[in-house]
Amino acid sequence: MRQPELIREGGLTIVYLDFSGLKNKDDIIQQINVFGRYIKSQPMKSLITLTNLENMYFNTEIYNLFVKYVKENNPHVKASAVVGMKGLMQIFYKGFIAITGRNVKVCNTKNEAINALCNQEAVAV
Repeated sequence: MRQPELIREGGLTIVYLDFSGLKNKDDIIQQINVFGRYIKSQPMKSLITLTNLENMYFNTEIYNLFVKYVKENNPHVKASAVVGMKGLMQIFYKGFIAITGRNVKVCNTKNEAINALCNQEAVAV
């Protein structure tokens, strides 16, 4: 199982959550549980997260699992970005934002996401 990785950039600590390449529901559920436990162990509104969904299996069932995961973790996250959203994920994105109440910046690359999070945090401070 993958563990959250900490990226230090521009005076910030970004929690990198890597779901990339996961191809079956059980592996995705395991990662959701691992990352969810970590996030919920952190203080409220303390985390800046970057989630990688590149080449991850996705369907409506996975979408519903992610909605639940994000809603449960929302109190602990102050800013977030995602990379790797393609196809069906993009179609569900607007509904995801409406349901979870989370403003997630969609980026094309990991570096673009890190820069966006650093800029977003600078504006928010």
